[in-house]
Amino acid sequence: MFASFLLHLNWKELLMGQEEWSFILEIILRTAIMFLTIIIGLRILGKRGVKQLSIFELVVIIGLGSAAGDPMFNKDVGIISSIIVFVVIILLYSIITYFIGKYKGFEQLLEGKPICLIENGEFAIDNFKKENLGSDEFFTELRLKGVSQLGQVETAIEEISGEISVFFYEDKEVKYGLPIMPNSLENPLKMIKKDGHYACTFCGHTEIKTPGDSRQCPKCRKEEWVLSCNKKE
Repeated sequence: MFASFLLHLNWKELLMGQEEWSFILEIILRTAIMFLTIIIGLRILGKRGVKQLSIFELVVIIGLGSAAGDPMFNKDVGIISSIIVFVVIILLYSIITYFIGKYKGFEQLLEGKPICLIENGEFAIDNFKKENLGSDEFFTELRLKGVSQLGQVETAIEEISGEISVFFYEDKEVKYGLPIMPNSLENPLKMIKKDGHYACTFCGHTEIKTPGDSRQCPKCRKEEWVLSCNKKE
C-alpha cells in the first residue's frame, strides 16, 4: 500500500510546488545576487553591527534577512524591490546610529543601559529582578567566566548586548560567597547544625552562623541558607 502511494505521488509538485524545473537556475541566480547584497549590506553596517548585536541591531539583521530570503525562491518577489528594502534599512540604521552617538539619552531609550547584577560578592537583587534572567542561566554564564562562588566577584554587569562582564577580586581579597556549582543549592538549610560561613540562597548575603535557627536574611528576608566557600578563582 505504501509502495502504491509512492508510485502515485506527484513528485514534481512535492519538490517544486507550482514552479517548473527551469526555475532552479533562476533560484541559483537570485540566491547569488541576494547573497552578495547581504555581504555588501553587512560591510556597510560595519563590524559592530555583526559582532555585538543590541536589540536595535538585531532588528536590523532580521529585517535584512527577511528582505533577502523571499526573492531567493519566490518568483513573485522582484530582486529590485528587495534591494530597495536593503537600502532603506541601511539608511535608517545610519540615521539612528548618528543620533545614538550624538544623544546619550536616545541611546539608552533605544538600546537600554548596562545593569549591575552582582556587587561586592552579592546579588544586586533590585536590579536582578528587572532583568528576564533565570538564576540557573546566570550561574551558567558565570561558570563560563571561571566563577565558582560569588565571593570571587567584585562586580558583574549585564551589558546592553546581553553579555556578562565579570570583575574579580584579587586572590587575597576573595571572601566567602554563595557557591554556584551544579547541585550546590539543592539542599538549603533552615536549621544550622554546625558553626561556619553560610550564604543566603536568594541574594548571596554571607554571614557566620552558629547552631540553631538560621533566621531571616537581613538583606532579602528569605530563610534558606547553604554553606558558603572562599575558593579562589
